Amino acid sequence: MKKFMLVLLSIAMISIFSAAAGAATFINIGTGSTGGTYYPVGSAMASIWNRVIPDMRAASQSTGGTAQNLQLLENGEAEVAFTDGLYYFAYNGLQSFEGKPQKHLRGVAPLYPEPIQFMVAEGSGITSIKDLKGKRVGIGAVASGTEQTARALLKVAGIDPDSDIRAQNLGLSETASALADKNIDAGFMMAAIGSSALVEVTTIGTGHLIALEDDLIAALNKELPYYSEFVIPAGSYKGQDEPLKVAATWNTLTAHEKLDTDLVYQMTKALFENKQDLVNVAANMSFMDSAAVDVIRIPLHPGAEKYYKEIGAIK
Repeated sequence: MKKFMLVLLSIAMISIFSAAAGAATFINIGTGSTGGTYYPVGSAMASIWNRVIPDMRAASQSTGGTAQNLQLLENGEAEVAFTDGLYYFAYNGLQSFEGKPQKHLRGVAPLYPEPIQFMVAEGSGITSIKDLKGKRVGIGAVASGTEQTARALLKVAGIDPDSDIRAQNLGLSETASALADKNIDAGFMMAAIGSSALVEVTTIGTGHLIALEDDLIAALNKELPYYSEFVIPAGSYKGQDEPLKVAATWNTLTAHEKLDTDLVYQMTKALFENKQDLVNVAANMSFMDSAAVDVIRIPLHPGAEKYYKEIGAIK
């Protein structure tokens, strides 16, 4: 009889441990390269969730960035992911996603902005994008988000990027070098505020940033709705003594619609209540603000929406 009871007890203990193991929730976070901002911030998010949410098992996966992250979400290989403005085209089935809209995408949190930072060479006489006709202009690397944005902005300014300017496909650091060497007159630079490339140009005094006019920002928003007005704070760069109005797209934490509502609520709440942990990893995360939730251009996940309503960020 005693032996029989020991067997029953063993079976019960095994069942309890099995149930506990089965209760764990595994979350894979699609981020970016290990040398960028997405990956370390994603790792910090995983640490927060694992610490705060019972039975959470979150992990950060290094990826090629937004394009791959969208694919991971679609294939069920990631539950949440970092995305830039490309998510708007994916959700709505536009451009490369034509005929295959990804309607399962849901917004969770606005992370930090990447403003259009339009840099002009000192002594160029350029005071507006509208002054660029005939000029040498860095428009971003081939097929990059910067090139796509630069071309759209030039067009709404009445400038044909293929015939009105001498366009040069340059990456961020290449644009900075070209300005320093006086090989271009202006350049579009898509980067977080305080990027080393921009700091270098403004510090050595070979270029400075100029604001975007209200009509250009409004026209760009119609063309690329994930862009909205943004102000670069005064003092962000050497010689920039006044706030600078530009347009920015926000990096966004995106989830699959099938992710449990209560779980996403807990995840969203944990991020905002432990924001300093994220800021400690990347200063840009200081911009993460529930008040900025309206910059997300796809439907919110119900769990995230519940949190924002609870704190009064949305009605």
